Amino acid sequence: MDNFEFLSPTKIIFGKGAEDQLVREVKKLGKKILLHYGEGSIKRIGLYDQVVKSLQEAGIDFIELGGVKPNPRLSLVYEGIKLCREHKVDGILAVGGGSAIDSAKAIGVGVPYDGDVWDFYCGKNLPEETLPVGVVLTLAATGSEASNSSVITKEDGWLKRGLNIDLIRPVFAIMNPEHTFTVSRYQTACGGADIMSHVFERYFTNTKNVELTDRLCEAVLKTVVNNLPVALAQPDNYDARAELLWAGTLAHNGLLSTGRGGNGDWAAHKIELELSGLYDVAHGAGLAAIFPAWMKYVYRHDLNRFVQLAVRVWNVEPDFANPERTALEGIDRLTKFFKECGLPTTLAEMNIPADRLEEMARKATRDGQMVIGQFVKLTTEDVVAIYKLAL
Repeated sequence: MDNFEFLSPTKIIFGKGAEDQLVREVKKLGKKILLHYGEGSIKRIGLYDQVVKSLQEAGIDFIELGGVKPNPRLSLVYEGIKLCREHKVDGILAVGGGSAIDSAKAIGVGVPYDGDVWDFYCGKNLPEETLPVGVVLTLAATGSEASNSSVITKEDGWLKRGLNIDLIRPVFAIMNPEHTFTVSRYQTACGGADIMSHVFERYFTNTKNVELTDRLCEAVLKTVVNNLPVALAQPDNYDARAELLWAGTLAHNGLLSTGRGGNGDWAAHKIELELSGLYDVAHGAGLAAIFPAWMKYVYRHDLNRFVQLAVRVWNVEPDFANPERTALEGIDRLTKFFKECGLPTTLAEMNIPADRLEEMARKATRDGQMVIGQFVKLTTEDVVAIYKLAL
């Protein structure tokens, strides 16, 4: 196990009626807030009216900015920064899923910054201050409600880039599993794939003697495997939804990275970001196609780790005479699980053609100027090969 620092300051308010604590927590954000949300789902389920009524009755001054899209756009972030400056906003309340939260985080660091907020996402600079962000969560997926991550898409060039810094962790997250009951079957499945992918990025490490966090990773994976099919079949099953919601937070708040040599691998995520940036596919769907392909490309690097995953998570009977068969069976069961949940497992299923694979690979590796990944370091040529495996 490696030395590590761990910070997880987000206050979690979890369970039925959690939103009853909203006013108490929002008051900590400041005297005036920005209410930031997506394209209308919170209005359809009545959550918008509930939040607005609570804020109005408490006398909390707020302005609104809706319209956050999946794969949140830089243009709306710019709009939010302008609004916050004009109205002298003190904090931001994001209501929705990971896209609304990521957009709120970007606005938060952009308001006090004299330059272009995109500087933070393309690596030119790091933020030193932010407006505080609070969250009312409606989707088990990205884990952005307690993470140090924000991912934004720049429409000019369709570049999807991330910022990772503890400064942007939300102050609080209100998490009522009932708010996820109306999430569509497809988005529920995409969320499950996203959660599992966040765990995989930590699980595949070159650090030895990490038994505790191995077991924690496997527990989160097993929880998703056990509960995602239940949530898909019974959308209002509170227990299944609760397990998924909490799994999403634990998968990405940094706990599973502790002692494992940095924050994780993240090659598969960087490879997928180019897909969802260019073709605007759901992030979880893209990951469902990319991760099995990445696994098939790198599994020989540490065969024992892939065997361990197959046995502990997928209940594969170990073949001691042929451990490679055990590892590949584990990857096949992951692919089968995604398919059974209604997710695409190839690029073709998402109507992504093969004519821009090299372009995406160059973007992922910054025109070949960098390698990606920690578990296995990948060049542009490696990324192209993984895209081809995913076709």
